[in-house]
Amino acid sequence: MTDTSTETVSERLLAATEKLLADKGIRATTMQQVAEVAGVSRAWLYRHYPDKPAMIGAAIVRLNESFWSGARSELDSIDSLSAQLAAGVRIGRGAYDDPGALLMRLRTDEPEEFAACAGAGISGLVPDLAIFWRSYVDAAQQRGEIHPDHDLAEVSEWVARVLISLGTMPGDTVDIDDGAQVCGYLDRYVMPGLTIAPR
Repeated sequence: MTDTSTETVSERLLAATEKLLADKGIRATTMQQVAEVAGVSRAWLYRHYPDKPAMIGAAIVRLNESFWSGARSELDSIDSLSAQLAAGVRIGRGAYDDPGALLMRLRTDEPEEFAACAGAGISGLVPDLAIFWRSYVDAAQQRGEIHPDHDLAEVSEWVARVLISLGTMPGDTVDIDDGAQVCGYLDRYVMPGLTIAPR
């Protein structure tokens, strides 16, 4: 089987998962139902996803990524990395905070199941988010915001991890829903580490 076919099957499986999640929620969605809606055998589904949390985690990541795909035009209009990252925190949180969003409904209605499945999907989110942010990291280095000796692939992954942490784990010292506070936080603690030569 070619990679294109594999991608097509994977996309069908995730689309079926999203449809069932919207209709039934996490608990009531089964692997068998996903296979039936996607038009594949259960054995074929297990070749892509070893268990239900991995499958639903991948669907959660895909739903989250749909927010990022629409973010490029906004991020492209911002001329500093810290401001782009602050906007990224807001955009990423929007995937969960829009009251009409499926992600918000799942997180609210089935918080334990959502957390377990989202955790399973995070392993795919970090590399995908790093790839998304790489062009912004490259541009920031060209503007002199990142020291030329930094490994930009490593910086991109670190940026992804910082955004996931800021976007999903509120703390006591910064209001992550306040863009100015997030930008100030990034300017104080994130950007200085990128402007100096790595040790």
